[in-house]
Amino acid sequence: MAFNDASDIAPPISVRFWGVRGSVACPGPRTARYGGNTPCVEIRCGEHLFILDAGTGIRPLGNMLAQSALTQNFDIFLSHCHIDHIVGLPFFMPLFAKDRTVRIWAGNLQSPCSLEGTVRKIMSAPLFPLQIEAWQASVQFRDFCPGKALDMRNGVKVSTAPLIHPGGATGYRIEHKDRSVAYVTDVEIGAGPVDQKLLALANGVDLLILDTTYTDDELPSHVGWGHSSWQQGIKLANEAAVGRLCLFHHDPEHDDRFMDDIAKAAAAARPGTFVASEGLHLEI
Repeated sequence: MAFNDASDIAPPISVRFWGVRGSVACPGPRTARYGGNTPCVEIRCGEHLFILDAGTGIRPLGNMLAQSALTQNFDIFLSHCHIDHIVGLPFFMPLFAKDRTVRIWAGNLQSPCSLEGTVRKIMSAPLFPLQIEAWQASVQFRDFCPGKALDMRNGVKVSTAPLIHPGGATGYRIEHKDRSVAYVTDVEIGAGPVDQKLLALANGVDLLILDTTYTDDELPSHVGWGHSSWQQGIKLANEAAVGRLCLFHHDPEHDDRFMDDIAKAAAAARPGTFVASEGLHLEI
């Protein structure tokens, strides 16, 4: 398995990070190298485009897609509907284009809540000047129960699992040809045995993108907040026999220097482990 910055031959899966922070966007000189946008990850499987979460990072991705006629049909998988993961949707330019088809998926909402109802709330007065009727794209809202496989594109398998997080969250596993990526945020791994559903979702993946908001030293004051430490991430990656571990959903208080220290310690603890940064592009 190779992780490359570029290739003349399209890889089975490519990954690009557009937003890597949790909780709130924090752009500025202190976060310039790792980035300050909230979660958004672009995953391409051949001609198919999948977008993981719609934080503020989805806005620059949308601006790029709006300039291209190549990708007109794609899916947005939401880990959950906390504001840092959906706040970018109203600013996603392809939603305002007539020639696009966009499916938006969420697995954490239970009746009477719904994905469409949630998006309508954030795009309503007095919170926002436009309603979803301003969108020109063909938009499909897909609520589902985590734990099931999603009806997906030919040649691509998408599995899901519930995650331990206030209000619930969903982890995704995307497989194409002989490669696999798991996207697991937001999740509280906890101090006890690792959840078996989480282990199964991550088992043997080439790349695990994991919520590691805190360090072990910070965890005691954040129990019940729904996040994990990078040290817990190492444990999960080892138990699940993951290829490479990517640390993700960085605390907004962790500046570039702090993230450098985490990157060094995590790579020493498990060689190949790395910290997600905006603009990072991987081919798997």
